Amino acid sequence: MAKKTVAGFRDKTSTSGRTHTKVIKMVKSPKTGAYSFREEMIPNDDVKDYFTK
Repeated sequence: MAKKTVAGFRDKTSTSGRTHTKVIKMVKSPKTGAYSFREEMIPNDDVKDYFTK
């Protein structure tokens, strides 16, 4: 049976709602050449900067 996951990164006192975004970035390993996925929770203001690195 599947279990429902609940995000715990939302600030309950904030009136703006969701303040963080889950980003997934594909990263190539320099050692093996294989690709892996890096998942992070970052503030909404930093999303564009995260992908330009």
